[in-house]
Amino acid sequence: MKETTLKVTGMTCNHCVQAVEGALTELPGVERALVDLKANTVAVQYDDAAVTVAQMTKAVEDQGYDVEA
Repeated sequence: MKETTLKVTGMTCNHCVQAVEGALTELPGVERALVDLKANTVAVQYDDAAVTVAQMTKAVEDQGYDVEA
């Protein structure tokens, strides 16, 4: 199990938190996603054999948020 932190911009409220966490945890291989709204980050625990950071980034961007590299 690996962990990465994505820098996400555009999150402003609890609905944003739920949208981002929900999009990530729906991906096969993502064990946990935890948003820190004040820091504009999401910590993700995942199986790198099942999902890539690029796939996680796309899932967040598909919700209307920007992910910084």
